[in-house]
Amino acid sequence: MNQRGLTLFFTDGTKMHIDYEKQTMNEHGTLMRLKEIIAARQLIVEVDGAMLLFPFENIKYIQAHPAPKKLPDYAILGATMGGAT
Repeated sequence: MNQRGLTLFFTDGTKMHIDYEKQTMNEHGTLMRLKEIIAARQLIVEVDGAMLLFPFENIKYIQAHPAPKKLPDYAILGATMGGAT
């Protein structure tokens, strides 16, 4: 499966969905890219020839699918989501 997607949930309550093709050749590359994004504290996406920059300060959370097979060691795995309180 080469198709990937992100849903960005912003602090103002809005959200944006982005579809894209697989960006790395292997899971190690995916993990390295994830660590770079976290360190940079911003997400940069090229969409239809335009660059979009999303500072982490404006993002509440990011949902990525499918989840990478390799995540940082501190990630919680196998979780389920319940209702927010």
